[in-house]
Amino acid sequence: MPTALFAWRRTPPPFLIGGAEVTQQLLAEELAAAGWRVTYLGSHEAPWDGATQLPDMRAHLDRHRVPYDEADDTLRYRWNGVECAAFTQNNVEHALGSLLGEIRPDVVFTAQEGSAKLAELAKPTTLVAGLLHSVSATGLGVLTGRPHYGLAVSKFVRDRAPRTPGTRIDVVYPPFARPRPATDTERTPAVLMVNPIPAKGAELLHQLIRLMPEQPFTLVEGWWDTSADFAAYPNVRYVPRVYDMEPLYRSHRLLLVPSTVEDAFPRVIVEAALHGVPTIGTNRGGIPEAIGDAGIVLPATAGPEAWARVIRDVDCEALGELARVRATRFTRPCLPELRELGI
Repeated sequence: MPTALFAWRRTPPPFLIGGAEVTQQLLAEELAAAGWRVTYLGSHEAPWDGATQLPDMRAHLDRHRVPYDEADDTLRYRWNGVECAAFTQNNVEHALGSLLGEIRPDVVFTAQEGSAKLAELAKPTTLVAGLLHSVSATGLGVLTGRPHYGLAVSKFVRDRAPRTPGTRIDVVYPPFARPRPATDTERTPAVLMVNPIPAKGAELLHQLIRLMPEQPFTLVEGWWDTSADFAAYPNVRYVPRVYDMEPLYRSHRLLLVPSTVEDAFPRVIVEAALHGVPTIGTNRGGIPEAIGDAGIVLPATAGPEAWARVIRDVDCEALGELARVRATRFTRPCLPELRELGI
């Protein structure tokens, strides 16, 4: 039985903060479903500020009736066939060393904060693949640990990644789950935006909301709660962070991605498209790559008037069907691509 070990300093599944968490969870679950033994090592303390996430993790597992063991500052449980263990930050490296000896993984996947050190620890004994989730210092930092592979989530990321001796850099697009069978959910006139923070275009969003008082907007909490910033607008509904986005995708006609930063390959674009929801996005980073020819890409310099004009004029139904067809290609299994690379 082949064995894979996911090792990083964020939470193990299913605690989703952003695209990196979802991508790695789906990849781990795919390997487990294919007969691999999969272990997922993470931390219950946030790598950016050390804040404990144990209460939220316990509550989520309890809600889903998932049994867990907690001892010696470690939380262990099984999720969709994946053995998960969350340690304190100062025990992650020690835990990785122990697991390398105990389970002898065929491959270690690592990414994000502190992953260069984890790659260095694992490389002498097994194959190491660094997952390149963004072009930020955090996203590309794993390459300084010289993993055998750098798996970029888009061509944009691949082209921006520094060439590292001994590391093969290839594109493996993120995995996506097929939507559940369609229901009779009626689409509302509202447009949808996820993670309304400054880097994702909140300033433009404020201008749009004021410019289009007749247009309903649904905003979904992302990295942090910005509901107070939008509370005064009568045409805004703010939704706290949710794990299941399908009902929101099914009930909206259009997704807005007005990012000002170079997003790598926004998952929300493909997820929405799988539900027949097209995207209007900026030409920053990998956003055009995710949209392709089944959405609308505007210059990052486009003002609110240009955005409002497109929102009013776009044929969401026709474009949404094009987006759905295009997005289906991303629901493929990733394992054949990994095998072709030699993983």
